[in-house]
Amino acid sequence: MATVERARQEDASDILDLQKRAFLSEAAIYNDYEIMPLKEEITSTMASFEKNVVLKYVEDGKVVGSVRAYEENGECHVNRLMVHPDYQNRGIARILMEEIETYFTDVIYRLFTGSLSTKNIALYEKLGYKRYKTEKLDFEDTVFVFMEK
Repeated sequence: MATVERARQEDASDILDLQKRAFLSEAAIYNDYEIMPLKEEITSTMASFEKNVVLKYVEDGKVVGSVRAYEENGECHVNRLMVHPDYQNRGIARILMEEIETYFTDVIYRLFTGSLSTKNIALYEKLGYKRYKTEKLDFEDTVFVFMEK
């Protein structure tokens, strides 16, 4: 049986391991294995719990999905949505997105994803997100699509 639970700092290692596996496919799309999710270290993952609501999707006792979000000035910033490669295309990302949105009310939801990440963009559009800009950020070569709901 699968559950979505609020993650704790004790889950940081499992979430970081999952992140490194899940974002390899993103790195392959851009032929860039220096993307931020692959470079993140355990201290940053642990620190993310201070600002973010971090959820985990657990199946058979294993963390196979996760998402983070925080609220600031009436905006909910959703980030680091990830699903283990062996568990993708089963609706886990949708479940995590729907669940994280229950933690925040009366906000504009914002997120970004790589402009070539067509599966991610399609998922977000199905969830009601609309593109509002495309931009390259200073910290990566990737061009990102910014979306809101």
